Amino acid sequence: MSSMSSVAGLSKFITTLPNIKFSIAGMILISIISGALYFVIDATSYSILAEIVYGGLYTLLIIGVPSIMSGALNQQVISILDGINVKIKHSMFLSALSMTILCLIIVIGGIISRILNVDLFLNTLLFGCVLIYGFNTLVFWSTAKIRFTKAALTALIHPVLILSMYILITFFVTDTSFMGPVILQIAIKAIIAGVIFVLAIYAFITVIASPFKKNLGIGVLDLLSLFIAHMNEGSNSLEGLFTNMSEAIDTVVTFVSFKAENGIKALFISPSVHPGPLGDLGGSNMPTILSNKFDCFTMVAHGPSTHDFNPIAVSEIDKIEDAVRKGLEKVEYSPDASIFVRYNSENANIGVQFFNKGMVILSTFAPEGSDDIEFGVGLTMMAQSRSKCHVKDSVIVDCHNSFTPESGEVLPGNAEVFHLIDVIDKIDINQTKSSVKIGCSQTTMGDLNKQEGIGESGLKTMIVEVENQRTAYVLFDSNNMEIGFRQEIIDATSDLEIDELEVMTTDTHTVNTLSRGYNPIGISKRPEIIEYVKTSIIEAIDDLEIVEVGTGTEKIRDLNTFGPNNSTELISTISSVVAVSKIIAPVLLITSLVIAFIWIFFTSF
Repeated sequence: MSSMSSVAGLSKFITTLPNIKFSIAGMILISIISGALYFVIDATSYSILAEIVYGGLYTLLIIGVPSIMSGALNQQVISILDGINVKIKHSMFLSALSMTILCLIIVIGGIISRILNVDLFLNTLLFGCVLIYGFNTLVFWSTAKIRFTKAALTALIHPVLILSMYILITFFVTDTSFMGPVILQIAIKAIIAGVIFVLAIYAFITVIASPFKKNLGIGVLDLLSLFIAHMNEGSNSLEGLFTNMSEAIDTVVTFVSFKAENGIKALFISPSVHPGPLGDLGGSNMPTILSNKFDCFTMVAHGPSTHDFNPIAVSEIDKIEDAVRKGLEKVEYSPDASIFVRYNSENANIGVQFFNKGMVILSTFAPEGSDDIEFGVGLTMMAQSRSKCHVKDSVIVDCHNSFTPESGEVLPGNAEVFHLIDVIDKIDINQTKSSVKIGCSQTTMGDLNKQEGIGESGLKTMIVEVENQRTAYVLFDSNNMEIGFRQEIIDATSDLEIDELEVMTTDTHTVNTLSRGYNPIGISKRPEIIEYVKTSIIEAIDDLEIVEVGTGTEKIRDLNTFGPNNSTELISTISSVVAVSKIIAPVLLITSLVIAFIWIFFTSF
């Protein structure tokens, strides 16, 4: 999960950019301040006040005004070239950032000019323009989904406007007889230095893009630009790119169906499909989308699965629905159910309840941290529990309720696998069965949202009453839970009319579009969340009624997912690219900048 969440963390640089007015105001203010500083540092004949006024006005005209114009023009040009992602807000911010870099270089140049007693303003301006030209080329090429040549031409707008304004202002305040040689010098130096720097950027991107194309059949810049489009506009175009690296798998979905007099009252579904990768892409919002496909109260818990089993498109969720509906046609109902019993072995803790010919196993490693249980491990748990307990269906749920950043997946060979096997062996199969009542409650937790780790489905609670024992199944539409918060909820609800409670999360990845990447519930607003839980339990108790129950297990066939092979390939490719980039990026970019610096500052005509 860490790799996906790291990608999700990039969204803070995409969705939280300042308003256009702030970018424009920033450009005006920064250009004036930098000019005033330069002229004060390099002051010769005028008073300090005059230098501040003249310097501020001068750089506002040659840097600030062209930067604002560039912010407006860049967006229009990218739009004409059928580029994506560059709205006026982004374009203005890019111009402001580029201009800030340029102003910083100019101020540093002013300090050096004062120390060496030479005029370096023009060369400093040229070097800064070359730097922002390369930076803008990289941004447009990597985010706007346009060709390199178009990106490089668009990136010319900002530096050309600045240099043109410099020449124009110089024409009015100096002896114009020198303008011809000056313009020629500016043009030659800028063109050659710009070509050197931008070719280094092209070489760097080409090198890092090659492994993605070779190993996965996708373009790294397409991946980046479509990811940004999803963050900005909710576009699902990235799913089309995932198709090129998809892998069809067979998996299973298990469920419990509760039927009242008027039909199915509630479904408790545990698909071995992972709700990722992030945002609204693929199966990220699967718990909500799948539950909304049924007319009754539906809880979609987190079945044993990892990011290998992320559906590549929202449409793949239809296959899960079809499997559940197919299974419902075969369900045999009876009023028989057992009480809820807990077992533990080492770090593994399970809550077990039998329903008719099946059983539910709620698995958690709390209070220790844990992440996804791998599908093969889940299958082993299903097979072992069916054999041990003589049941037809075993609904395995990864409660996913105890998170730390170091939490690892439960994979074959891990010690936790044997803890799970051992704890299943402890299940008492001689449970008496009695009639069952259930009550349901759901709330979107309206005043809480993704910032607090709450997905679209909010909170769902089901009370199961057997032999006067009431068990609360509490399910948050969230991606894991801050470690310790589960126990805090259990303690806070101990005075309610329930005997047992287990807290689960759906592992939805719609909440992973925030700056921290990981976004488990319980980081903030704990008291408010607990109040919602208490209210939902009370409402579910009021909703209790006698039901019949049945369980089912169905295969989901040909589900297009990232797949174990491609997920591993993606992670290894990213790792290799990062390792290579750490070496190539400094060598190429620093070398090209040094060459451009020498060319601009030490070449004369």
